Amino acid sequence: MKMKISICLVLIGLFNACSTSSSDGKQTTGGTPLPTTPTAPATVLTDAEALDQVQKDALKYFWEYAETNSKLARERYYTNDPSFESNIVTTGGSGFGLMTIIAGVDRGFVPRAEAVSRLTTSMNFLEKAERFHGAWPHWMNGNDGKVIPFGTKDNGGDLVETSFLCQGLLTVREYFKDGNTTEKALAAKADELWKGVEWDWYTKGESALYWHWSPNYGWEMNFKLEGYNECLITYVMAVSSPTHPIAAAAYHNGWARNGAIVSGASQYGIPVIFNYNGATGNVGPMFWSHYSYLGLDPSNLKDQYADYWTLTQNHAKIMHQYAIANPKQWKGYSDKVWGLTASYTRNSDGTTGYSAHQPNNDLGIITPTAALSSFPFTPVESLKFLHYLYDEKKSEYVGIAGPYDAFSPHYNWVTPRYLAIDQGTIVPMIENYRTGLLWKLFMNAPEVKPGLVKLGFHSGKYNF
Repeated sequence: MKMKISICLVLIGLFNACSTSSSDGKQTTGGTPLPTTPTAPATVLTDAEALDQVQKDALKYFWEYAETNSKLARERYYTNDPSFESNIVTTGGSGFGLMTIIAGVDRGFVPRAEAVSRLTTSMNFLEKAERFHGAWPHWMNGNDGKVIPFGTKDNGGDLVETSFLCQGLLTVREYFKDGNTTEKALAAKADELWKGVEWDWYTKGESALYWHWSPNYGWEMNFKLEGYNECLITYVMAVSSPTHPIAAAAYHNGWARNGAIVSGASQYGIPVIFNYNGATGNVGPMFWSHYSYLGLDPSNLKDQYADYWTLTQNHAKIMHQYAIANPKQWKGYSDKVWGLTASYTRNSDGTTGYSAHQPNNDLGIITPTAALSSFPFTPVESLKFLHYLYDEKKSEYVGIAGPYDAFSPHYNWVTPRYLAIDQGTIVPMIENYRTGLLWKLFMNAPEVKPGLVKLGFHSGKYNF
């Protein structure tokens, strides 16, 4: 199956990242029919109890089900086959995992000293892992840190995944930098790792950033980071680097396409703001308003192209209104059952695949991370979804590490699987809604404010 939703999603290999084949090459169904026998009603939680519970549950993916040697995030985890490719470490998902663990420490969900020990193990692994002009690959072998090719030519540095990881490294550094001796050493290690990325190399000598570089294939993938998708944080990290910064012009010429990134379109009377790559006047998958904003605080953040709070909030509101309108008449969509993003999906033959769900590619699949990670933008709507999961459907849709990756009331289907990139945004974004913890850590890092100023951003919240 090849989805032509957005060149970005195709080239990062999301479909390949979630193969429907087992280790012996046989096709697997991956989905589980929902039980038809009525079950006892779940206990109704208070709002605070529900928020605590989903954070505790999603944290387990990065704590109890982490890759055993590196203590970083496994690419995926199948509850019906826990050994499936369990040594594949995902770089971006690990960055999300670092931020998840920080939130867990701050809430007392995990012991601080144990977290410091585990994070130190992860930093030591990253220090020894293969890097390509400072950038880590998309996938690494958890045993030895060697690159695991994400695709034939994608066997080198992945700058976007690296930026997600560095977003996490900065928050680790900021959280522990004033701690005890062990914590300060951890913070120093995170700082050293982040400063080792050669962001300027990935411009290819042009006024834009490029996603991949391979020691075997060079720049052959030739994917320029331009137009709106999940890559805003990559430009922020690159211009903020104290060791290998890029010029601000790359952001304006490359990412913003010299102003062509701006859109006048609207959906349900709500302005879309930006041209979402491949969405033709509509919004893209919900993760585009999550990955860059785990640390980057969009509230009161503006530049010449957008008010980023309006941008991200409108994205979530449009997604919610889409579920209410339900133009394809999928069973189960409603004001409390909503959220389209990239995740596992149900193929037409009942097997499990992967797709970037969005209004222009609606396959009847709801992905819990879409609504849950949108809590800062749509707290009322996200809370309704959270209570739906935990008060009404917990026995069906919630597993050993929180909400399963995807489900479909229409097809009476759920997949008992997890993906790091989906599970990893839930805890940080809910924590940002509750306390702003990760936003405060990242935005107050000394490199970030000057970097954002260089790009033309301003924020009354952070006084620049």
